Amino acid sequence: MIQATDVSLVYNDHEKQVFACNEVTIEVKQGEFLGILGPSGSGKSSLLYLLSGLKNPTSGTILHDGSDLQSLNDQQRAELRKKRFGFVFQQPFLLGYLTAVENILAISPTSKQRAEQLLVELGLKDKLHRLPHELSGGERQRVCVARALVNQPEVIFADEPTAALDHTNGEQVVQLLNQHRGAGSLVMVTHDPTMLNQANRVIGMNNGRTVEQC
Repeated sequence: MIQATDVSLVYNDHEKQVFACNEVTIEVKQGEFLGILGPSGSGKSSLLYLLSGLKNPTSGTILHDGSDLQSLNDQQRAELRKKRFGFVFQQPFLLGYLTAVENILAISPTSKQRAEQLLVELGLKDKLHRLPHELSGGERQRVCVARALVNQPEVIFADEPTAALDHTNGEQVVQLLNQHRGAGSLVMVTHDPTMLNQANRVIGMNNGRTVEQC
């Protein structure tokens, strides 16, 4: 589904080249839960941004269903992310003046029934019309999970989605993502190996390179 070949992402830091990713080759297979594990600064989030088209590689190629992501313009990449990808980030980025349901509909104008159904399935039956400040951290992240799932995406990209949660809530968020992704793939970045117990594959990263695969 997604194939990255020899991709690098290079930043200039005071005239010094810093490799966030360094000639990484990786494949995201259809329907799998792929974990990307590594410490802070290892390049794992940068790799996720490359695979999802949020960033362009400095070198190398990234194919999605055989099409080169770099051949798409900004609007085309935005449409790809909106219609075929879902995202969950470390912090639950929600609009404070909108309810849980409205936050989903603001990002994806799907049916209200679908949004409400997902929130109910994620254990928020009594919180549909609560504002973000009326929800706990775990509940806010579950709203973000529902938002990522609402379009039944081909791939969900999760960047440290449990880092701001306690262990129990973190495990619950991962379980919900895995249970409700349907036929879609899940690519999850984390520094905590216990959050990847359900993964089909785990790839380790350090210093911008893959260091292990299991």
